[in-house]
Amino acid sequence: MKKEINQKQQQLEAFRVSDKNQPLTTNQGLKISEDEHSLKAGDRGPTLLEDFHFREKMTHFDHERIPERVVHARGSAAHGIFETYECASDITKAQFLNGKGTKTPVFVRFSTVAGSRGSADTVRDARGFATKFYTQEGNYDLVGNNIPVFFIQDAIKFPDFVHAVKPEPNNEIPQAQSAHDTFWDFIANNQESAHMVMWHMSDRSIPRSYRMMEGFGVNTYRFINAEGKSHFVKFHWKPVLGVKSLVWDEAQIIAGKDPDFHRRDLWDSIERGDYPEWELGVQLIPHEDEFKFSFDILDATKIWPEEEVPVRILGKMTLNKNVDNFFAETEQAAFHVGHVVPGIDFSNDPLLQGRLFSYTDTQLIRLGGPNFHELPINKPICPFHNNQRDGYGRQTINVGQVSYHKNSLADNTPYPVPEAEGGYTHYEEKVEGHKVRARSESFKDHFTQARLFWLSMTDIEKEHIINAFSFELGKVKNKAIRKQVVDMFAHVSHTLATAIADNIGIVPPVHVEVPHTMQTSPAVSQILNAIESVKTFKVAVIVAENTEENLNDLIATLLSKNIVVELISTKQGLLNGFEIHETFATASSVLYDGIYVTGSYHDSHQQIKAEQFIEEAYQHFKTIGLAKNVSVLPHIANKNGVANNLPSFIQFLSKHRHWER
Repeated sequence: MKKEINQKQQQLEAFRVSDKNQPLTTNQGLKISEDEHSLKAGDRGPTLLEDFHFREKMTHFDHERIPERVVHARGSAAHGIFETYECASDITKAQFLNGKGTKTPVFVRFSTVAGSRGSADTVRDARGFATKFYTQEGNYDLVGNNIPVFFIQDAIKFPDFVHAVKPEPNNEIPQAQSAHDTFWDFIANNQESAHMVMWHMSDRSIPRSYRMMEGFGVNTYRFINAEGKSHFVKFHWKPVLGVKSLVWDEAQIIAGKDPDFHRRDLWDSIERGDYPEWELGVQLIPHEDEFKFSFDILDATKIWPEEEVPVRILGKMTLNKNVDNFFAETEQAAFHVGHVVPGIDFSNDPLLQGRLFSYTDTQLIRLGGPNFHELPINKPICPFHNNQRDGYGRQTINVGQVSYHKNSLADNTPYPVPEAEGGYTHYEEKVEGHKVRARSESFKDHFTQARLFWLSMTDIEKEHIINAFSFELGKVKNKAIRKQVVDMFAHVSHTLATAIADNIGIVPPVHVEVPHTMQTSPAVSQILNAIESVKTFKVAVIVAENTEENLNDLIATLLSKNIVVELISTKQGLLNGFEIHETFATASSVLYDGIYVTGSYHDSHQQIKAEQFIEEAYQHFKTIGLAKNVSVLPHIANKNGVANNLPSFIQFLSKHRHWER
C-alpha cells in the first residue's frame, strides 16, 4: 500500500536529521576529535573545567528527561490521514469536515491513564485516545478516551480522583492499578462514578490492541454551521476491525511477558502495511432539544444511548506512519481540548470547562514554557501570527519593533479577522444565574445508566464484570471499604452485588432500591456488536520434527487472509527448511490470537512445553487448529473453537473467542 505524503509530513521533513556517516560535532557544529576520554591534567589527573565537550554532553544528558504527564504518561503514537465521506456543512462550518474527500493530516496518541511512563500496556485502565488534526484553519485536538463516560461530573474533583487511583502516597504502591484501598474508598464516597466503574470493570478496560479499541470524545461539545445553527455533539471513533478485548488472566500474563504489547502491536502493524483505521462519527442534538431527555446531556457520567441519538459517520482515519523519534513526537506532543477551529465550540459541561484550563497549565510545566506550540510535532501547518514574544524555547525570530495591538507603526497588524473571513467567534449562548458552588439537580441520578449498562451486557460480559469486581475488591485490605462498595452497587443490581459479596467474603447487601428502568442499549455490548474478521490477527504455528502439513501452503493461505504468522518451536534456526521465529521460551500463547499445531515432539520434555503452550491458549478461549494426525491434548478435541483443518481454523478464528467453553 502506497504511503501518501501529507502536508504535515512535508513540514516535519525540514526537522528530520540522519546522523549516519556524519562527523561527530558539538551542538555548535565544532568537529570533535576525541569522544572516549575527558580532558585531564595528566592521564591520571583530575578532569579540567575547560572541557567544554564533556560539559555540553553531560549537561544535555542530565536534562534529557522532561516531567512525565501526571496522567496518560504511558503512550504510543502514529501519524496518519483523515478523509471525509461526505460534506458536513449542514452541521458545522469546520472546513476540514466540509467537502467529500477532504484529507487532513493527523497525529494520534494512545495511552493508559493511571500508570507511569514505564508501566505495562495491558493493565486494567481507561485508555486515552487523543487526535491532533492539522487543518488549514489551525490545529484541532479531539482529546478523548476509549470509554464514553468519566468518573466525575465536575473538573474540581479531578485532582481527588487522580490522587486516589495513583500509587498510595505512604508506600508508592501499587503501580498502574485501581485494585487498592484509596481508589475504592474514593468510589464508595463519590457515587457519581458508578457508571464509569461499570465500564472500567468490563472488558473495555483491557483492549486487545489500540487498533481494536473504540474512542469517544467523552464531553459534550458544540457544532455550529455557517448559518449559526447549533447542535450539541459527542464524538465517536469506531475501529474498522471492531472492538475486541483480552481476558483478565491473559492481560496479567502479557504484562510480564511483553509489557510493550500494545505499543509493539501498533508499531508492527504500521510497519507491515496493516494500517489501523477508525471511522469518525458524531451524535447530534439540536440546541433547542437540550432538555428533551431523561438524562442531562451535559453530564459526563452519562452516555447518549445510540438507540435514542444515532451516530452519523463523517469519515475515516488511517494511521500510516510511525514516528521517527519517540521523544520528539510522541513525548513532546501537546494536546488541548481548547485547540478548536471555527464551527467547533464548547458546552457548559462542568468537566469540559475545567479541562479548558487544565491542559494549557499542564503543558506549561511539562514542556518548559509557553512556546510548546513551536515544537515541530505541535506546530500548525497553516501560518500563525500574533504579538506573543519571548519565553523558554522561543524559535520564531519576530522582526520589527511592534509587539502590541492596536498600533500605527505596523498599520494595526497582525489584524483581527472577521467571522465571514474565517475568524473564530464563540456561540452566543445566553447565560444568567447566581454565582454558586453547586451542581444541577439533573446531575444527581448516579445509578440509572449504570444499571442500563449492566442490563445491556450478555451473560459472558456480566460474568467478566463480576470477576473484575471480585479481583479488584479482593485486593482492598479494609473490609469496611469492601462493604461500602458492595452496598453501593446493590443500587445497580442486587444480583451483581450479591455475587461480588460472596466472592470477597462480605455479608451480602439487603435488597435496596434500584432504578425501575429495564432500559438497555445493545450498542454498548462488545459481544452483541462483534465484527467477525481475521484481518491482522496473529497466529502461532507450532512446527515439530514430524510436521506432515505442507508449511508453504499453510503459510501462504494464512497470509492471503491478512493473518500475521509466526513459527514456533523448541529452538530457533532452521527446521524442516523454515526459519523459526520464536521458541516456547521466548514467546507465549497470550501474545497470539490463535494457535495452529502442525506436529508433535519425540522428546517428552519438549512435548510438555508445547502442550502447556496449547493448553493456555485453550483456557483463554482462543482458536486451536490441529493438523492431520496431530493428537496433542485429547481432552480438547472436538471442543468449541478447536479445528481439525485449516479452513475451519480460519472460520473459528474470525470469532476471536469461544465463550461456549
